[in-house]
Amino acid sequence: MDQKVRYEIEFPINSSPQLLYQYISTPSGLSEWFADNVNSRGEFFTFIWNDSEEKARLASKKTGEKVKFKWVDDNGKDTEYFFELHILVDELTKDVSLMVVDFAEEDEVDEATLLWENQISDLKHLIGSV
Repeated sequence: MDQKVRYEIEFPINSSPQLLYQYISTPSGLSEWFADNVNSRGEFFTFIWNDSEEKARLASKKTGEKVKFKWVDDNGKDTEYFFELHILVDELTKDVSLMVVDFAEEDEVDEATLLWENQISDLKHLIGSV
């Protein structure tokens, strides 16, 4: 498997951190903008897009702040790759943004960034943050 590179993107979002957290941490919230369907069984989440399915383990979460999903292989073992959604709140302005940390093949980072931009756009429409 080719080595993937880590990248981060920050998206300003007009929302309360509490509302945003519901959309990034629950199967029902994630299935409204991130994937076609999301199922969870314990700490394992299954993300379904069209005909493909990926499994991840909820590696960590901090209520109201962030979630980190580690991708797992076919045997349910953690891979070295993950994605993290982190809610940032500016102390002075109280502006809210969502930091996305993800991995992609080096020549696919632009494409992966575009995909995130589209998904976050869907999320913003969903919560009325446009």
